[in-house]
Amino acid sequence: MDYITYIIIAAIVLIVLILIGVSYVKAPPDTAFIITGPFKQRVLIGRAGFRFPGLERVDKIPLSLIQVDIKTSNAVPTKEFINIFVDGVANIKIDSEPEALAKASQIFLQQNLDGIRSIAKEVLEGNMREIIGQMKLEDLVHNRDLFAEKVKENATQDMARMGLQIINLTIQNFIDDNRVIENLGVDNIAQISKNASIARAQAERDVAIAQSEANETANKARIDAETLIVEQNTSLALRQAELKMKTDTARATADAAYSIEEQKRQQEINVAKVNADIAKREREVELGQKEVELQERQLEAQIKKTAEAEKYAAEQIAQAELFKRQKAAEASRYEEEQRACALRAQSEASRYAAEQEAAGILAKGEAEAEAIEKKAEAMKKMGEASVLELILNSGVLPDVVKAYSEPLAEAYGQIGSITMYGEGNTAKLAKEVTSNGSQLIQSLEQTLGIDIKSILAGYLGGKLVTQAKQDKNTQPEQNKASNSTEEPKIEE
Repeated sequence: MDYITYIIIAAIVLIVLILIGVSYVKAPPDTAFIITGPFKQRVLIGRAGFRFPGLERVDKIPLSLIQVDIKTSNAVPTKEFINIFVDGVANIKIDSEPEALAKASQIFLQQNLDGIRSIAKEVLEGNMREIIGQMKLEDLVHNRDLFAEKVKENATQDMARMGLQIINLTIQNFIDDNRVIENLGVDNIAQISKNASIARAQAERDVAIAQSEANETANKARIDAETLIVEQNTSLALRQAELKMKTDTARATADAAYSIEEQKRQQEINVAKVNADIAKREREVELGQKEVELQERQLEAQIKKTAEAEKYAAEQIAQAELFKRQKAAEASRYEEEQRACALRAQSEASRYAAEQEAAGILAKGEAEAEAIEKKAEAMKKMGEASVLELILNSGVLPDVVKAYSEPLAEAYGQIGSITMYGEGNTAKLAKEVTSNGSQLIQSLEQTLGIDIKSILAGYLGGKLVTQAKQDKNTQPEQNKASNSTEEPKIEE
């Protein structure tokens, strides 16, 4: 689809929306929309609908309440030919029933509210004139509701033919030019006064007659009452005498019976008193037992409560001690764990240091062993000279002598100095030391299998020859120095 197609579709949609907006109508509840056209007539009241623009039209008819003032402009004669003016108000509306609304649309479709009000007023005033001519003035004045109802009933048919409905009709006032209504009021007032006077006289007469009859009746009633009182007093006296006799007899009998009864009663009282005393003592004993039991229970409860409190306190102390020991054990365990960790770390460090040291010692031993092995090979090649070199230059002989002298020093308590007295002791000591040295050299010769004395003699001889050659070589240089004119420098 290209751009033009989109434009066409949009235009069509816009036209459809415009048509829908133009054709959509919504009627309020107080207005009837009458849609007419080539199709069937439709009525919308309080709802929405559609119409075909250009083919159907919409007309509105108000359904709201219309107030109409009904007031006769000219005097209207009553049944007695008394001319009066009537003032009233009617509330009407267009009926919303389909048939009535169709009739109203035919008559009031082009009318506004004032037009409808004017037409309804003419109809209502005509019906009101008709009803006025059928009733007397007194009936009209005394019974306005009846007059209004008759006007309403008479006008309902005429209003229904136009699709109108009468809601209510009220008569406000009647007026006449000859003051007939006012005179009717005066006549009524006089008649009411007359009737009141007659009624008052009749009432006073009735009161006098009633008073006389009441007095006669009262006198007769008084005589009858006095006679009856005398008769009743006589009967009362006779009855009192009879009753007194019976009373005296009964009192004597009662006195005798009372004495007997009093004795019996006293006996019963004594027995009851004894029983009461016995019961009282039994009750006191029972109460004492109850009190003892109560005291025992109280004491038992107090002891039990004290024991429970002590038990609870002991439990709490035990729990506190247990908690303290647990915490102490946990602290000790934690310290032991920390100490173990420290010892483990120290052990690891010591092990590592020992490993390093062992490695160093191993390396040193391997180096020394290699050096000794090489030295042994060299000595093997050099023969006796190497052995002598080992003994003299390597410090073997001094070490041997030292090792020999240390046990002697320990034996004599590591003597720091010796003081000798007498002649010949020094020579003996020197001889003993010389003898011990000779024995030591012999032990070395036996151990090593070499002749140390011969080797030492050859070594010393070689040293002397070497020294003589060096002295011989240095003699010419000394002579040259002595012939020189320069003075020799003296070293400080």
